Amino acid sequence: MKAIRPSHFINRELSWLEFNGRVLEEAMDATHPLLERLKFFTIFSSNLDEFFEVRVAGIKQQIESGVAERSLDGLTPSEIFQLVARRVRRLVDQQYACWRRDLVPALARNRIQFLEAGRIGPEDRAWIDACYRAEVRPVLTPLALDPTHPFPLLLNKSLNLIVQLDWPAASASAQHRLLIVQVPRVLPRLVRLPRADGRLDYLFLGQLIGDYLSDLLPGARIQGCWAFRVTRNSELYIDEEEETDTGNLLQAVEKELHKRRRGDAVRLEVESGCPPPIRAILLQNLQLSEVDLYEIDGPLDPVRLMKIHEDAAGVELRDAPYHAPYPAAFREPADPFAAIRKSDVLVHHPFETYEAVVDFLEQAAEDPQVLAIKQTLYRTGGDTRIVGALMRAVNHGKQVTVTVELKARFDEANNILWARKLEEAGVHVVYGLVGYKIHAKACLVVRREESGLRRYVHLSTGNYNPTTARIYTDLSLFTCHPDFGEDVTSLFNLLTGICQFPGMRKLLVAPFNLQERFIELIRREADHARQGLPARIIAKMNALVDRGIIEALYSASQAGVKIDLLVRGICCLRPQVRGLSQNITVRSILDRFLEHSRIYYFENACQPQVFIGSADWMPRNFFSRIETVFPIENGVLRERLIDESLGIPLADNVKARVLLSSGRYVRQTVPPGEKPVRSQIELMRRAQAGAASPLRPKRGARKELRLRSAPPPAEPSL
Repeated sequence: MKAIRPSHFINRELSWLEFNGRVLEEAMDATHPLLERLKFFTIFSSNLDEFFEVRVAGIKQQIESGVAERSLDGLTPSEIFQLVARRVRRLVDQQYACWRRDLVPALARNRIQFLEAGRIGPEDRAWIDACYRAEVRPVLTPLALDPTHPFPLLLNKSLNLIVQLDWPAASASAQHRLLIVQVPRVLPRLVRLPRADGRLDYLFLGQLIGDYLSDLLPGARIQGCWAFRVTRNSELYIDEEEETDTGNLLQAVEKELHKRRRGDAVRLEVESGCPPPIRAILLQNLQLSEVDLYEIDGPLDPVRLMKIHEDAAGVELRDAPYHAPYPAAFREPADPFAAIRKSDVLVHHPFETYEAVVDFLEQAAEDPQVLAIKQTLYRTGGDTRIVGALMRAVNHGKQVTVTVELKARFDEANNILWARKLEEAGVHVVYGLVGYKIHAKACLVVRREESGLRRYVHLSTGNYNPTTARIYTDLSLFTCHPDFGEDVTSLFNLLTGICQFPGMRKLLVAPFNLQERFIELIRREADHARQGLPARIIAKMNALVDRGIIEALYSASQAGVKIDLLVRGICCLRPQVRGLSQNITVRSILDRFLEHSRIYYFENACQPQVFIGSADWMPRNFFSRIETVFPIENGVLRERLIDESLGIPLADNVKARVLLSSGRYVRQTVPPGEKPVRSQIELMRRAQAGAASPLRPKRGARKELRLRSAPPPAEPSL
């Protein structure tokens, strides 16, 4: 076997930046409707903000602490930071070039434009003046910078103006001054002007405030005004063992949330043209260096541009609406419990509506035969129906237990709110296990029937969040198989009680046996390949980082196993390296919906096994979270998964990118003589075509679909 070196791994942070670069490519793709391009533009910015808040903040902490440990690819934290800064700078330049050259002119052609404060007609000026005096001026607070007024503590991702001015009437020593005006978060960042003809004309709030500084600071002579934005470390730091001992985990998370907005600065973005002396003052006060500074030629907070997506009415500027059909298995009979007793049910979201999951829970809440409901909640979202069903179930006398993950990043406040409401309604709320996030997606319904108690189980790859379920691709399994019922019962006993891992009949559970079992399955394929038996691995996930898994895949590749990986985001495995990974291909699909499902296929000498679940192949999923992965044992459902959820994405030659051994991604192209395959469009078509009758895969099509994946472009091996 070939010795594995650091150069055989791709850096985690750089791989993530390549993923976000692919998001930016979608914003630059003129085949998308204009507002969908704008959406990708804002997603790129939101992603980059979080990257700095969490990943860059962590790297900077490692540097400051003198951590010398190298990453998988052999880099020190300082080396990673320098490479990240250079790559981000190139991406940001591309982002704003896209904004200035593509999006702004295209928006203007569609009667959506951004006005300049200094070039506004009298009628608009009168309206803006009234808006400023009624809505903006009362909430502005100029903050002087001088020996008696220290540099203010600016909140994370807040937009601010730094103003250079002088006071002609003041003494010579006090004439030249600086002050900061914080752009209020309570106001919309885009001010929409009234129009009777359907045009959308906007003025950026920061520009509006800058135009009225003379009014805000009477007697001052404004020398200059520049917008800037600070990004801060947003990781939560909680001593879980101490807080659990005192029963204050919820309060501890709340306290840390307040600190998040005031964490150490990690990035400074300044408006293009800000003079070097002003930038130096900002960097000094924020304790940052030049490498942390990004000069921006465009809006400093592009995420707020999503307001345009909400305001604009033109259907031709958006993707055509998609109305997901109701899963056929639940239409006849309408009773979900009867349908599940008849056969396991697999639902593919958002191609089939998530209403089936909501209806299952609402039916369980109302059904007098249901005795108990147990459920995990990781990201709850703003839709009240699932949480409302759980609260109504208590009112109907059912025993309801919910595990709420308080530390779901950037959803902590929302989860705290729902946890309190659930507790007030009488739901037994559990906040999880010390040292682990509960990332498993499981619901257990216990129902009394003529034959005795029966347990109905819902397991999923995605969150119980009806809002994101419309835009994330995920899979739901409904079953009443006794082994699954027993396993999920044991899982909840583990989550809510103090007991040891009891072992499972069907489920693979992290942190107990998940990585170990996956490595065993990979090695079994390698053994089969050495024996001349059919061997293949197809895996679909969000991220591939774990060293143990990567090394097992390298070994399997060298044994002759054909391995196809569909990895949406981070991939630290380097494919197509001669003598190491030449049998491994890696594809990433970015399209209308966020690819989120995790599916793992093992050929097993013509006796295929397929697993789905909540876990990616990452150390955090294997060792720091409670995760569940489970087999699909119903033959019809397994064939459907292989054909649709794996086979069609592997054949995508429109939205798929292929990872080269260099770490670059290139678009998959349509082979000569073949039709374009855009997997998400094909899955939508199939779901709607099957809406009139139960979805059943065409027998005999599996092999053709699975083997149609096109070879990656050739590139010299490392």
